Amino acid sequence: MSQSRDQAVGLLSAFGCFLLWGFLPLYFHLIGPTVSAWEILIHRVLWAAVLLALFVLLSRRARRVRDALCTPRLLLALIATATLIGCNWGTFIWAVTSNHVLQTSLGYYINPLLNVLLGCLFLRERLRPLQWLAVAIATVGVLIMVIGYGEVPWVSLALAGCFALYGLIRKQLTVDSITGLFIETLLLLPFALSWLGWLYAHHEAVFLTTRGSIDLLLFGCGVVTIFPLVFFAMGARRLKLGTIGLIQYMTPTLHLLTGVFLFEEPFRQSDLITFACIWLGLALYTTDTLRGQRQDRGGAAAPGSHAPRADTEGEGQA
Repeated sequence: MSQSRDQAVGLLSAFGCFLLWGFLPLYFHLIGPTVSAWEILIHRVLWAAVLLALFVLLSRRARRVRDALCTPRLLLALIATATLIGCNWGTFIWAVTSNHVLQTSLGYYINPLLNVLLGCLFLRERLRPLQWLAVAIATVGVLIMVIGYGEVPWVSLALAGCFALYGLIRKQLTVDSITGLFIETLLLLPFALSWLGWLYAHHEAVFLTTRGSIDLLLFGCGVVTIFPLVFFAMGARRLKLGTIGLIQYMTPTLHLLTGVFLFEEPFRQSDLITFACIWLGLALYTTDTLRGQRQDRGGAAAPGSHAPRADTEGEGQA
């Protein structure tokens, strides 16, 4: 495949990935109020595990799964990431079904800056002055909402915190994203099945008890979980991390537009001030990242060398 065509496939894959993630609130909202957020979470885990099992078999990753399960330290880390991704999914679904889509948007805007801060604290990565300024401005934005308006955006902070910690741990594990997510859903599966059994025992389960369209949408929770991740892997293999980083802002932007214009959630002055601080912080962070990339390219490029690409082990929003 030619380099230009390879890059085009990468761009289409990345846009497809972040578009699908951006439209997730609409999908979960489409399921309707008759299904609780927790049953949606159960089916997301259940069908994601089933589809990932098929993908693992078809892509001949079964040995990787076995090796990971037989490595106690790696398995322990994956138990931690499974807990974090389960909390992230549950919080996101609850937020969407409870009309807090704006908070999901704020959370995923905060996430890249929180990733930078965690890298500094736990991986001893040095932050450049503009990066420190970006993190400081974002922090001020959250504090303005907390102190000035008496509101703690706990949904946003929970989403950003869980996913940032998830990325921090997964970054240090020797397991690819597909294999890792399969093991994580496998670890969550017993709890999901037990919870589903409890719902049926108390006549609160909706799956297979009402309309077939609802059943299909619940099964589709697995599809909308797996396909964006596959697209992300395709895009990350072909594009630079900086390009992926820019495109990822599409997801919280779509969440913001969905919350304001489709779900008609109130967008108050306090929200505007907080979002403005986050956007300014992201603008500084993005500017610094692009400048750093140009400097690296100018200093490291040599005749016949190839520009570095994002690895397929990189993490996206799950």
